[in-house]
Amino acid sequence: MTSLSLIGGHVSVTGGLAKGGLKYASEIGAEMIQVFVTNPRGWALAAGDPVQDERLRESGMMTFVHAPYLVNLGTPSSETLEKSVATVRHGLLRSAAIGAKGLVVHTGSAVSQPREDALRQLHEHLLPLLEELPDDGPDLLLEPMAGQGGMLCATVQDLEPYLAALDWHPKAGICLDTCHAFAAGHDLSTPQGVRETFDCLHAVAPGRLRLIHANDSKDVCGSKKDRHENIGAGHIGAEAFAELMRHPACAGIPLCIETPGDAARHREDIELLKKLRDGL
Repeated sequence: MTSLSLIGGHVSVTGGLAKGGLKYASEIGAEMIQVFVTNPRGWALAAGDPVQDERLRESGMMTFVHAPYLVNLGTPSSETLEKSVATVRHGLLRSAAIGAKGLVVHTGSAVSQPREDALRQLHEHLLPLLEELPDDGPDLLLEPMAGQGGMLCATVQDLEPYLAALDWHPKAGICLDTCHAFAAGHDLSTPQGVRETFDCLHAVAPGRLRLIHANDSKDVCGSKKDRHENIGAGHIGAEAFAELMRHPACAGIPLCIETPGDAARHREDIELLKKLRDGL
């Protein structure tokens, strides 16, 4: 990667990963994309279409895959844990098949069990998946949440015990969502808050940031509410994203929007981020 961050978004793949995904990417001006490769709200695992996989691989578009929302490797439910492991393994295999850089997985919740037991589960069930990955395979990208419930990771500091549970495996990377971080208490609305957040991230997990979910927030800092807003229309504000792209820890790290609205609105968000980037 160069110091220039590619800017794109999560794209619709209606009509096929390549056919639909690349078409939507073109409509919104995306330089990189994120996709689902199976139903994001279910456990059924889609096999994929080899023709679409090859077309996406050959397009050269930088791609990331987002795992389904039901995945929770901290759960006390043995059934949910088993399904989560199978879904992450499937996601990593599909990521490799389409040439994706990484699979984004929410860091999960302990729900009703002690945090220590949930972290032990990560060591027992998630670490083996990391060890299956070839050196040139996709990374597993851990996405901290907004802090609601028994979430295992919300603040940047929470990543330290989480990564320790995974033996600091080199294939364990980080996807930081700006809305989640803001909701968890990192005040990204000020230049100082942005610097402090990414200084802390670099201190806790140097070199592990792989992707930024660039989302403004409908709610105030520390709200523990995960409600995305369009860039510049929320409590974080547009200037925060320019400050973020100035930070050395973010150099060359792609920004992916997951903001509300249709293709026209997504294009506006991406164009704004590009102007902020190109004005640096």
